[in-house]
Amino acid sequence: MTAEELYTVLKKLQEPQGYFFNKDREVVFDLLNGLLINKDRYGYLSCPCRLATGDYAKDKDIICPCVYRVPDVKEYGSCYCGLYVSADWNDEKIPHVYVPERRPPEKMPF
Repeated sequence: MTAEELYTVLKKLQEPQGYFFNKDREVVFDLLNGLLINKDRYGYLSCPCRLATGDYAKDKDIICPCVYRVPDVKEYGSCYCGLYVSADWNDEKIPHVYVPERRPPEKMPF
């Protein structure tokens, strides 16, 4: 699968739920390529902005879209890595602020 194909599939699945790709296509395609690299590396689409362990059960919370996306987009208009955003975020109706890491330290592989 290519990044363009992944873009098409995810856009079709996520937009009806109110999650849009960041309007910065360079950021989006860098992240999509990272997802595909992780798919080749681990066998699943783990978030490229977080360190995966390679153990599906341990990484379940960071498989894209990660479990933190919903509260991140609700509170900040963007997920942690900036792949998924709200329409208001893309339309610059809300400020673009730093999204803090929600993943608990005990889940991190270091």
